[in-house]
Amino acid sequence: MRPLGKVLCATGIIAVLLAFFWKDTFNPESLSGARVLLTGASAGIGEQMAYHYARFGAEILLTARREAVLQKVMEKCLTLGAKKVFYVPADMSSPSEPEKVVQFAVQKLGGLDYLVLNHIGNSPFQMWNGDVEYTRWLMQVNFFSYVALTTAALPTLEKNKGSLVVVSSLTGKIPTPFTTSYSATKFALDGFFSSLRHELIMQKRNISVTLCILGLIDTDTALEKTRGKVYLTASPAAEAALAIIQAGATKVQEVFYPWWLQYTCSLWVLFPCHRNQVLQSYYNYSSP
Repeated sequence: MRPLGKVLCATGIIAVLLAFFWKDTFNPESLSGARVLLTGASAGIGEQMAYHYARFGAEILLTARREAVLQKVMEKCLTLGAKKVFYVPADMSSPSEPEKVVQFAVQKLGGLDYLVLNHIGNSPFQMWNGDVEYTRWLMQVNFFSYVALTTAALPTLEKNKGSLVVVSSLTGKIPTPFTTSYSATKFALDGFFSSLRHELIMQKRNISVTLCILGLIDTDTALEKTRGKVYLTASPAAEAALAIIQAGATKVQEVFYPWWLQYTCSLWVLFPCHRNQVLQSYYNYSSP
């Protein structure tokens, strides 16, 4: 057997053993009455997280740009069993919005146990076109607003021994084609929140940081953008949302969904020689 084949075989065996011996410590009752601020809650993974939190009996503050859609999500959350639900429209491209959202959440919920950062700005799936201003805008939405929301929420999270849950992407671990600006924002998230986790631990501040690494998810937006451009199967948004919530509740440092992405990242580091050719083979590019 070739060296690469041996490593792949060993990786597969390890994955099977981990899956067999892994104990799920998630207790749904721990989320009953939990106070959650959830961003990007109007559609996709954020909407599915809102419904899961509602079923677990949480108290939720939803935020996104579209007020009419937020109201519909709020109404469904109430029918699913949420103890309390509020919403506040906010545009995270505005530097002043994050602090206002956190203040509103604390006022309505009396504090926060979870800050779940999930929103993203619209990002075309295309080759880099040199638009620097767009990249600055996307950094504000996908990165700087995350930092601002976190900064505003740290006092209440520390008081309540709370959790920061940051939704990121495989493109924040492995750079991929057609995602130059988006990938940059996700690498920034990984660097900032991984470093912040160290600092919180060193300062003995009882706040957990969970970074969620997602692959291609079957949201309407993602499917529309990648159709005909990638040879990958999308994973269910509802399952991704539940994996994120469970990871935050059990305070794990990182969660990969689907789970095998973790081994993809390992192989990316271990085998640098041919990884670019292998990665590019999953993308469809026709020269203009």
